[in-house]
Amino acid sequence: MRVCVLAHCKPPMTKLNCDRLRLQPAAVGVPVKVHRTLEGLLTAVRACRACDAHLPLGPRPVLQAGATTRILIVGQAPGAKVHASGVPWDDRSGERLRDWMGIGAKTFYDEARVAILPMGYCYPGRAASGDLPPRRECAELWLDGLLARLPRIELTLLIGQYAQAHFLRGAGHASVTATTRDWRAHAPRIIPLPHPSPRNVAWFKAIPWFDDELLPVVRRNARKLVYG
Repeated sequence: MRVCVLAHCKPPMTKLNCDRLRLQPAAVGVPVKVHRTLEGLLTAVRACRACDAHLPLGPRPVLQAGATTRILIVGQAPGAKVHASGVPWDDRSGERLRDWMGIGAKTFYDEARVAILPMGYCYPGRAASGDLPPRRECAELWLDGLLARLPRIELTLLIGQYAQAHFLRGAGHASVTATTRDWRAHAPRIIPLPHPSPRNVAWFKAIPWFDDELLPVVRRNARKLVYG
């Protein structure tokens, strides 16, 4: 069964907007217990060992969510530092992301205000350049159920290629640069962003509209939802 991330959004919502955010079907043949509460589901996710054999440092799902949160951050997967600390975005990329949003760490890590659901919940290991892609089992097993228990989301930040490819695959997603440039087509409920990694500093400097046009909108909307 497919579940739309906008299933709990306030009307009006067009079919086009809904179709843009359709999720992948759950993994076939994998028994998943039905959890009545978000807390119960989060406990199950954090105990997940589905990818144990494929994870070089072992499973340690890193995510946060609360039923009252109004902001959802979807990234790719924890890096080695986040795996070690168990704290999402606990690195230089997270510092830049919080600056983009105009909020401090205390607010960022308040699960009642900010949900953090990467496409992969565990560190996937290193590739020749950077980390491996997030493992698909996380989205297949857990994402639909988590999103269904976050009924108050008003702003979703899709960070990087994996989040954008998954959530916007019906909306002409071609590349992070093209999708981010076309952010107005998805705003205000969804804003695509590049990964805030130090590796992307050259990209930030080469794209003046990112600082001049997009980040003020991200900061204003995020601050309104957590402080307003």
